[in-house]
Amino acid sequence: MKPIFDQLRKSVSKLVKKITITEFSPKSIHNVSIQLKDILIQNEVAVKTADAVCNKLEEKLLKTEHTRFSNTKSLVFATLREVMLEILEPPQEINFNQMLEDAKKKKDPFIIAFFGVNGVGKTLSIAKIGKYLLDRGYSCVFAAADTYRAGSIHQLQKHGENLGIRVIAQTYGSDAAAVTFDAINHAVTKNIDVVLIDTAGRIETNSNLMNELQKICKIAEPDLNVFVGDALTGNSLISQVLLFNEKVGINASILNKMDADVKGGAAVSITHMSQRPILFIGTGQKYTDIQAFVPAEITDNIVPSN
Repeated sequence: MKPIFDQLRKSVSKLVKKITITEFSPKSIHNVSIQLKDILIQNEVAVKTADAVCNKLEEKLLKTEHTRFSNTKSLVFATLREVMLEILEPPQEINFNQMLEDAKKKKDPFIIAFFGVNGVGKTLSIAKIGKYLLDRGYSCVFAAADTYRAGSIHQLQKHGENLGIRVIAQTYGSDAAAVTFDAINHAVTKNIDVVLIDTAGRIETNSNLMNELQKICKIAEPDLNVFVGDALTGNSLISQVLLFNEKVGINASILNKMDADVKGGAAVSITHMSQRPILFIGTGQKYTDIQAFVPAEITDNIVPSN
């Protein structure tokens, strides 16, 4: 498997290695910035995010102390790494494990609702988080609140069976908010630590379904609303997360298919555009193919160390 963001990493490295300027000036720095912006956009970084990266880079380089004998390539690399890290670390950070621990101490079920369009791996992501929780000693229950597709209920039940996690479900077409209510009551009664709510994939034109999402949130009052997206969908991912953020309020994201994302624009853009952190990245189809999103590690995959 190629390193994630392989194409973006190679393009950035190639650009910086081409730098021949011996002394920074507004003009020389701007020329580098223009080329960098083209590379970012070609690798599916949103235009607004590309602008933010380039503006931050120019600002920092103009303030950097250097001499004519300075290694300009190293300075650009180091500064770009700093900028990328800032972009990937949004202002609203979330300590997921600490939130779980705090909720368990209070003996209140920790409620997580998952949102996203169909086909992005939302239900599998819920199963992966379920496995993640079990491995850390937390009990959990799944709420099959995607009642618009009978197949999704069956899919979640199959994951629950594989993992030994109870699934609260009703029949196809039933009230999704009622399923959510039942799952939370079950968690309270059985002293279960975490409730994970699956929801139907939504599209912007279906206002009824969006209204139902809002109803689920009103009933459940989730501790976390998590958007699940597919890294390979490029810029459409941004419109999706912004839509869900507008309708239900997103606290964090899970980004799937990161193992296949050679461009990397989705991860760079989603944190900047939504101002919400990525909690986890999905890297395969196994329940264990999920890992915490660490901005420093992602930066290493985008900007070479030298």
